Amino acid sequence: MGDQGARSVVVGVDGSEAASDAVRWAADEAARSHLPLRLVAAVEWVTPHRIGATGLEPPDVREAVVTTAEGWLADARTLAEDAAPSPEVQTQVRGGTPAAVLHQESADAQLVVVGHRGRGRVSGLLSGSVAVAVAASARCPVVVVRGTATANGPVVVGVDGSMVSEAALSYAFATASARRAGLVAVHVWNDSTVDTADWALRDRDAIEATEHEVLAERLAGWSEKYPDVAVEPLIVRDDPASVLVDHAATAQLVVVGSRGRGSVRGTLLGSVSQALLRRASCPVAVVRP
Repeated sequence: MGDQGARSVVVGVDGSEAASDAVRWAADEAARSHLPLRLVAAVEWVTPHRIGATGLEPPDVREAVVTTAEGWLADARTLAEDAAPSPEVQTQVRGGTPAAVLHQESADAQLVVVGHRGRGRVSGLLSGSVAVAVAASARCPVVVVRGTATANGPVVVGVDGSMVSEAALSYAFATASARRAGLVAVHVWNDSTVDTADWALRDRDAIEATEHEVLAERLAGWSEKYPDVAVEPLIVRDDPASVLVDHAATAQLVVVGSRGRGSVRGTLLGSVSQALLRRASCPVAVVRP
């Protein structure tokens, strides 16, 4: 059982099939981690403004919207309990925009789980843009559930040497250890990630040997901390997003940082993370430092 006051696994609920998949995944994760499961439905008041209107919603409109959301939560609780009984299941309807509500929830959460798409802006919670917004701004790791996880597949993590990828490595090793899974650590290099002077002074084999050394150094400390995790280091010269999307086909989870060393300064979610949220065939964890 989790400790009293333990951080929860929070999952966004909107009655969509994608949200149902997220609930099942989150229930399994909460049970595995012995953490409370928190089901949250966000609702927005959408009555059009009229001249002279007070801005308040008619009580019957509010009641109907809340009743619908409570129905989503009741169904989600049943799904969660059938998937994997957790130590504790909490439910709450919260007012506000979906992204804002889940951002607030992330401050006290161990993990936020969302579906990759939902019912849309007006009536639902997890449109694709919301999943991206939550992954970009949450204060804890975010898992976007999409595709089908390979039950016995490895955890795959993208490593680029940045501080953000260090946070991703930490989460990936801990997750692989908890799931008794192998870990594939993927480091992708190409012309844009190597100093142009190196190309002039060294051949491709020499550059690749250096990249192997860099990856080995990044993994060494984590392998000491998690000796139970079998690690497969992988060095590839290619496009990072394409390589990780390919490996998602046989993975149970792909883990990436929210942005990499190639991202534009100030960008909240890097191109690799965004590509995985659109194209990966298994759940994707996005980890911010």
